[in-house]
Amino acid sequence: MSFQAPKGTFDWLPPRSERVLAVREALVAPVRQAGYGYVETPTFEDTELFKRGVGESTDVVTKEMYTFEDKGGRSLTLRPEGTASVVRAVLQHSLHNGRLPVKLWYSGSQYRYERAQRGRYRHFWQVGAEALGAEDPALDAELIVLAWRGYADLGLRDVTLLLNSLGDKECRPAYRAVLVEFLRKLDLDEATRARIDINPLRVLDDGRPEVQAQLAGAPLVVDHLCEACKAYHEEVRLLLSDSGVPFTDDPKLVRGLDYYTRTTFEFVHGGVGSQAAIGGGGRYDGLSEMLGGPPLPSVGWALGVDRTILAMEAEGLLDDESDARVQVYGVPLGSDARRRMFRLVEELRTAGIGTDMAFGGRGVKGAMKGADRSGARFALILGERDLAAQAVQVKDLTTAEQTEVPLAEVVEILKGKLQ
Repeated sequence: MSFQAPKGTFDWLPPRSERVLAVREALVAPVRQAGYGYVETPTFEDTELFKRGVGESTDVVTKEMYTFEDKGGRSLTLRPEGTASVVRAVLQHSLHNGRLPVKLWYSGSQYRYERAQRGRYRHFWQVGAEALGAEDPALDAELIVLAWRGYADLGLRDVTLLLNSLGDKECRPAYRAVLVEFLRKLDLDEATRARIDINPLRVLDDGRPEVQAQLAGAPLVVDHLCEACKAYHEEVRLLLSDSGVPFTDDPKLVRGLDYYTRTTFEFVHGGVGSQAAIGGGGRYDGLSEMLGGPPLPSVGWALGVDRTILAMEAEGLLDDESDARVQVYGVPLGSDARRRMFRLVEELRTAGIGTDMAFGGRGVKGAMKGADRSGARFALILGERDLAAQAVQVKDLTTAEQTEVPLAEVVEILKGKLQ
């Protein structure tokens, strides 16, 4: 019997996995520069946290959560998203009693029992950023700009930013009433009709073509915003325009989680298959209160690492990936040479030079094949005769040029060549 990764999951393997790490770093670099601090929360939480925070009417809670009972009889759930956990951590550790807004970023695994397909997995990785404790359109715009910069720094050019406002507790009830009246006239299945009373906006987020066809004339939330929400949304739009970030107004954008208010946005890309969204977020002013905390207006986003990789591949940004994990590769010939090469490898690594060496007592032919496969630029060949002369043969693997270099000088010489 041979084991395989569970359905809907996959393994990141070199050299592609090295690019994944680089993508994560690039996506969060702008928020770190903007003063956001790293937070790490448990992979599993109290199930009730997600029921309250994500919304009991959402597909995430009703169909997709990995929930289990531990040995103490507690109901726990593998986190399906990051925001609820971050808010819980902020409240538990009273970060909201300090300087506001609390600015945090995270990076980690999320789990949803999805219908497995390209761009939609059951175990996926997100990076996220949250700003908690301030109701300010400049904060919404800041986070959107920071996400846009992350994508731009990766070289992505075909990303589209969709923008909308969902209103607030003042104007949404009137819109909800109009929407409910419209939805009740449609030919919908029983499960979808049940959502109308719980959260009618979730019906607008239904991706099935037969449902979307009936929603063509649905009332739009932007037509029912109060003056305060209109002004707030217009300021977000103005700040984005001033920052040179292009966006498309999408009055039907609602996102898939219940906690969003006012600003809502999504980053989409045509190269990731049917799952076009590669990231998104919005404002969630009432989430803290849903979790038993004080009013804490907040905004944030999550960006999908695996979908970003798919988008980069679609734009040809990863076509040149290679297996070059080291710059230098040692080829020792004989036991004494192996001991000296082992020391030399450590000296090179201490000097900041990526270095590997041949293991397993391979002959020169096999060891040189290993050097070629490593992607290194230089091979160091050390035999008994070289040891006697206190020298090492340095071979440039791109030109095949080989020179003899004193052992005492090889580290400095290679540092110079690799600058």
